[in-house]
Amino acid sequence: MADLIVILILLIIIGAAIVFIVREKKRGVKCIGCPAAGQCARKSCGGCSGQNDGR
Repeated sequence: MADLIVILILLIIIGAAIVFIVREKKRGVKCIGCPAAGQCARKSCGGCSGQNDGR
């Protein structure tokens, strides 16, 4: 019974994450995990100003 509860909780968490990602993609957000995704100056270029490319 405890295993079933754990599996249900994991499925709910994964389902909520998928719904969140789909909604954000529909809104046009490029970098979902980036806190500045909505205000990124380089959004149109496909990059994030917070990224460090190692240079």
